[in-house]
Amino acid sequence: MADLFTPFGSNAEALSGTTGNMPLAGRMRPESLDEVAGQRHLLAEGKLLRRAIETDRFSSLIFYGPPGVGKTTLAYVIARQTSAYFVMLNGVESNVSEIREKIAEARTRLSLHGQKTILFVDELHRFNKAQQDVLLPHLERGTVRFIGATTENPYFAINSAMLSRSQIFPLEPVSEEELVELLRRAAADPRRGLGEMPLEIEEAALRHLALKADGDARKALTALEVAALSTPPGAEGRICISLAVAEESIQKKAIRYDRAGDGHYDTISAFIKSMRGSDPDAALYWLAFMLHAGEDIRFIARRLVICASEDVGLADSNALRVALAAAQAAEMVGMPEARIPLAHATVYLATAPKSNSAYAALDAAMQDVKEGRTLAVPDHLATPTRKKLARLRGASLEETTYKYAHDYGEEHFVPQAYLPEGRVYYTPTRNGLELRIAERMEYLRRLSEQKD
Repeated sequence: MADLFTPFGSNAEALSGTTGNMPLAGRMRPESLDEVAGQRHLLAEGKLLRRAIETDRFSSLIFYGPPGVGKTTLAYVIARQTSAYFVMLNGVESNVSEIREKIAEARTRLSLHGQKTILFVDELHRFNKAQQDVLLPHLERGTVRFIGATTENPYFAINSAMLSRSQIFPLEPVSEEELVELLRRAAADPRRGLGEMPLEIEEAALRHLALKADGDARKALTALEVAALSTPPGAEGRICISLAVAEESIQKKAIRYDRAGDGHYDTISAFIKSMRGSDPDAALYWLAFMLHAGEDIRFIARRLVICASEDVGLADSNALRVALAAAQAAEMVGMPEARIPLAHATVYLATAPKSNSAYAALDAAMQDVKEGRTLAVPDHLATPTRKKLARLRGASLEETTYKYAHDYGEEHFVPQAYLPEGRVYYTPTRNGLELRIAERMEYLRRLSEQKD
């Protein structure tokens, strides 16, 4: 029972970085709020989360953000700051019985020794409803202080009962400058970092590691450690980490992109809005981002087809043909060549004139139908059987006679009602080729007025 008085419990050694074989990223975990890299929007002086931690006034917290931004680290720092016993569970490995066991231990710890317990659940989105429900009454009673970490949007991945009992804080990728400063500290720290090694690190190498880590502190520190441990000393016994060494150590840039989560939806949203906004450069960047991250080319192609009708529409009807052809070509040739027709269609759609008039008109008509404004088919448009019934109830021959448009003049146009009440849904824009449609509709309207 001795370790009950240790602020961080039985896993304190692992979290505090005193284990000799622990990777650099683990050893460099911050020991105070001021050491946390990034997250100034939450941890700067006067911010809500910092005030709650420093005054020890919080109950349940959920940290949400991409990997490597410090969710677990921040939970550890909170436990250290508040002298709480730290218990860590994983959403993949834990089960209901283990959760109940840890809660029972926390209750005993609080009653016998007055020590609070922080129950940290990593990958909280992996907890099923039953596992989340087990926690709820104990969060209400204050048996444990709960901190959850998730890479998924909690408003989709966590049940509403737990959300209502928790404060949600989004963590952001660590900036390049803050990663550079973290790498410098790790290289100089003789206790937790690489300070005892005879290192010489080029500024360009530090910048490269920070850039390619893409906001992931763990990835940056891991790459620095690989570079330091794998580079042989020079003639003077110094280990020189050059830009070339840094490039080999981190290799490909880490892309924050989850095909089932926010990265997927945010990026495709940016892609579509860039095309809609007529910015081909932005659209090509987001296309490149998705292709680099391994997005399904069929998904991208479907969005191009939708954009061609939804956003370009009648301003350039050829856009739909281009998008369909690009989708077919991408499916036929596959990657990496599929990027060529996809880029072709992306630029075409982004630079085409825009109109959503047909789409908006249909939405308006569907809204009328949905709201129950059902209109009867005019008698002269009905089938012959229905016309006979109309005459039997008193409709005149003129009211039930359909005028075949092709029988009327060079324009093949004759005014007649096709919709009761004269409703108007479609209003053409003056953009692109839709200008010709607008001009023709105005011409036919004038013809109707003359014949009236």
